[in-house]
Amino acid sequence: MGDGKKMKEIHQEFLTGERALFQGKDLKIYDTIFDDGESPLKESRNIELYGSMFKWKYPLWYAKDIKAVDCTWFEMARDGIWYTNHIRMEDAAIAAPKNFRRCKDLILKDVTFANAAETLWSCSDVTMENVTAKGDYFAMNSENLTVSGLTLYGNYSFDGVKNMEIKNSRLLSKGAFWNSENVTVQGSFISGNIWAGTLKT
Repeated sequence: MGDGKKMKEIHQEFLTGERALFQGKDLKIYDTIFDDGESPLKESRNIELYGSMFKWKYPLWYAKDIKAVDCTWFEMARDGIWYTNHIRMEDAAIAAPKNFRRCKDLILKDVTFANAAETLWSCSDVTMENVTAKGDYFAMNSENLTVSGLTLYGNYSFDGVKNMEIKNSRLLSKGAFWNSENVTVQGSFISGNIWAGTLKT
């Protein structure tokens, strides 16, 4: 990330107010709290976040080239990441619902979604590794997904997905994979009725 550009560093800030770092570019942000105020990083580019926390709505909309490590999204940081491309997230805890809408090129590794209701909708080119999620309607209408080590508690998951490979996962989910196309499942446990129209094992 960053194309070799020198990045400004922000350490241990407490940021409040709407659009605190609006259109921020080439930033490394460490141990910072984004408190009240909507859309703190809207339209940002080339951002790296480490050990930081989001406490209010719409933190990353229309952003690009985002890396987040060991970060936390609190319950009110809902609708957190929409219309954002090229995201890598590791070791994250997300308590807010309705995260990730219409995102492209998304990597999630060691991420916990405490409330994954209506999360990962209409996203493409998604890789998930060791993700735990609880909530209904997970990953609706997404495409080109590669999933390994997912633990999901929630019904009607992966409705309308296209081109998905899932392995070594555990889904407690009734109504999974309805209206899906080209789904391959390997070494996984799925509890609940599923739509097996194009399911491959």
